[in-house]
Amino acid sequence: MKKNNRILILCAIFVATFMTSVEVTIVTTALPSIISQLHGLSFQSWIMSSYLLMTAIATPIYGKLADVWGRKSLFQLGLVLFTTGSLLSGLAPNIFFLIIARCIQGIGAGSVIPLTFTIIADLYSFKERAKIMAFTNTAWGLSALIGPLLGGFLVDQLSWHWVFFVNVPLGILVFVIIAVGYHETYTKQQLTNIDKAGITFLSLTLLLLLIGIQLLNTHVIFGILILIISGICLLLFSSAEIKAKDPIIPISMFVNQTFSNQVITATLLSGILICYEIYFPIWLQSLYHVPATVSGFVVTSSSVMWLLSSFFVGPLLQRFSPKKIILVVVIIQCISYLPLIGAGRNFPDWSFYIIAAISGAGMGVVISMNIMLCQHLVGPERVGSATAIITLGRSLGPTVMAGVYGATLNIIIKNNLNGVSLAQVNNTISSASKKVVEHQLNIENIILQALHGVFGIAILLFIVILITNLLDPNKKIIN
Repeated sequence: MKKNNRILILCAIFVATFMTSVEVTIVTTALPSIISQLHGLSFQSWIMSSYLLMTAIATPIYGKLADVWGRKSLFQLGLVLFTTGSLLSGLAPNIFFLIIARCIQGIGAGSVIPLTFTIIADLYSFKERAKIMAFTNTAWGLSALIGPLLGGFLVDQLSWHWVFFVNVPLGILVFVIIAVGYHETYTKQQLTNIDKAGITFLSLTLLLLLIGIQLLNTHVIFGILILIISGICLLLFSSAEIKAKDPIIPISMFVNQTFSNQVITATLLSGILICYEIYFPIWLQSLYHVPATVSGFVVTSSSVMWLLSSFFVGPLLQRFSPKKIILVVVIIQCISYLPLIGAGRNFPDWSFYIIAAISGAGMGVVISMNIMLCQHLVGPERVGSATAIITLGRSLGPTVMAGVYGATLNIIIKNNLNGVSLAQVNNTISSASKKVVEHQLNIENIILQALHGVFGIAILLFIVILITNLLDPNKKIIN
């Protein structure tokens, strides 16, 4: 068997990681132009949600198939789908075509994102993996830094279509490198029993969950009903997996409490991540009248610290147990967030950049470690499934919590209007103008109260993470 060129494969993984991670930041920059030209204001949320939804549904399915059929062919399939979806998105003549194309993109990303981690686990030892994870995190950090700038440049100089077209040559490049440089070493297994019930109920659970969350802002009762049905589908999925001979998500992996805790921690921390990425800029723009470009540097400070801190994961794991690392990091993060639930109008604006940096540094350590430990705590035959599960959690965390934060913000604002119109509040949130309008102070106080509620939810998530990890029985350093 030919020897793998690990440097070449690592370059392909770097480009693939950049390509899929920049997708979110570059597309959000182009959203106003897309909505305007395709007349899709009523369906604008689905431009992002359709991509995230299909990624979440496809991820565990690809993870299971990777443990059976191997990594290379599925990774290449994901690249073809992602690249094709990108091309079709750029060619979209209307909003509905774009949403369908984004679904195809998401199905491809559901393979590419988790299998990059799985291939790393196949090629590198546990001790080597920390450095490699830090290297791939560089691609993530790079995408967070240049994504908005690249998106703005493409929209201004060319058109919004090019934010999708830019992925096509990258996808082709990665496909060629993997075809030439990656030689499968994984022993393929025979798939004798397709878990049709598991796939069906898992897809229904995630589909109804995300639709229900989307509806909470507009049709509360209907959204709650959909979420209840999603919960029923989840119970049916769990029952099906227990009975299945070859389950799509082996429930037995969750018997290991440390494994379960890593999944829960990564999911909830990813949910906190979307909180400050969305609401720090809103706070700075609507209450402090900071320009959008300047407020965007809040996310940049987080990304830079995420990148830098991920290089310390290996040394930390050699000296301390995962439980101790998580508890210390999360306590520091939680303390930094506490002022946000009672901050007044004089709270210094530079504090947001420091809080974001602390949060990003913690994410870089803990989430990188979560992925490594999930792979380490299962057998080689289940690395693909384990990686897919934690990747699914990282996708679901921000998707679910974005809806929860949005519902919290809207409910608090609507309950405190007191003669102020909702349109006036919307205009204040969406503008960094210093122009004083009628009821300006009252409007800003309403927004401030709502933001206190949003970050109160984030504090609750930190508390759940701490309790979960306090109950973890593993107190040893994992080698």
